[in-house]
Amino acid sequence: MRHLRLLIVLLCVAILAGCMDQQKKTAKNTFGDDLEFLKKHTDVVVLSDAAGDGQVAVLPKMQGRVMTSTAGGTNGLSFGWINRELVASGEFVEHINVFGGEDRFWIGPEGGQFSVFFKNGVPFDLEHWFTPAPVDTELFELVSKSQSRAVLKKDMQLENYSRTVFNLRVDREVRILGKGEAVTVLGITPAEKVKMVAFESTNKVTNTGEKAWEKETGLLSIWILGMFNPSSGTTIVIPFRAEPEDRLGAPVNDAYFGKVPADRLVVKDGVLFFSGDGQYRSKIGLSPQRAKPVLGSYDAVNQVLTIVQYTKPRGAIDYVNSMWKLQDQPYKGDVVNSYNDGPPEPGAKPLGPFYELETSSPAAALKPGKTVSHLHRTFHLQGSEANLNTIAKATLGVTLEEIKSAF
Repeated sequence: MRHLRLLIVLLCVAILAGCMDQQKKTAKNTFGDDLEFLKKHTDVVVLSDAAGDGQVAVLPKMQGRVMTSTAGGTNGLSFGWINRELVASGEFVEHINVFGGEDRFWIGPEGGQFSVFFKNGVPFDLEHWFTPAPVDTELFELVSKSQSRAVLKKDMQLENYSRTVFNLRVDREVRILGKGEAVTVLGITPAEKVKMVAFESTNKVTNTGEKAWEKETGLLSIWILGMFNPSSGTTIVIPFRAEPEDRLGAPVNDAYFGKVPADRLVVKDGVLFFSGDGQYRSKIGLSPQRAKPVLGSYDAVNQVLTIVQYTKPRGAIDYVNSMWKLQDQPYKGDVVNSYNDGPPEPGAKPLGPFYELETSSPAAALKPGKTVSHLHRTFHLQGSEANLNTIAKATLGVTLEEIKSAF
């Protein structure tokens, strides 16, 4: 009997230790934790709202990306995904440096005969895919900063698959929104107990070369990607125009990495649900004919509702095509994308894991000295499901119950 009691005690201790270990593995970092880590390895510009609860971390040496943000001050939940191992290494790797960040600047297209990720004549595969250094490893110059905004710029030269050379300047302004402005652009006033942070990046690309950018030799686009921490209860929500396919084409492009399984992508009347659990590598996109200027996600584990708004010019239909192949229609690309990370093959390590909410500008046919602009705005809201439900319905057109029961 004594041995049995001892065995039971030891078993309970082991179970308790395992639970504590699992809690450590799944614990979420606070904004203060992430800020302390980032400051050890790079320069950080912290933007804050008037109350100081909403804060945003901008990294000039990492292309001016918003690495993370919070709605609860230094002790609040940190929303952006950070690749701590890569950041701490101080080294660069081939193909892409996945540092993280919930608003980072990229240039499209990624694939096709006008790609700036593949050199002329190479196969469209991972071995020959390289992220251009100016948007991967090179720093952006910090022009000015204040409590609520950071202004950055970068001159760069890019060459596409068809050997067209582009000279351009990027001007990027990151700004945190005050509560009054955030409520106005969100279109609904959250309940008093809801925590909120809202920020936006205004991104401009100017043709600084001597030749006009033309469709026949390739165009560029502004591409903003947001990388967020996944959870087992995260669902991406994208409203779309619900009209017949013979008028607007398929509601969603899910062919980037092979067709997305039905238990990970559900398309309903005017809205689609896509898993953001970070467990299965998959990507989707919506055409400008289908997409609306809003998308988002809901993390049911941490009760975080994320809303993304962006500029979608009326009548614009030419968007660069990033599919990894030579294309018959290089300007029939997507304006909105979402990516869910996971192992690229069984047993392999994922990049993150993380999930992404992405938006793009139209293809930029710019004469010398002319500019294209793209705004990408992010809201994070934390609170009770009753309070967040009202916001989800007003912004995404669905209830939290519909989101949670999609899969």
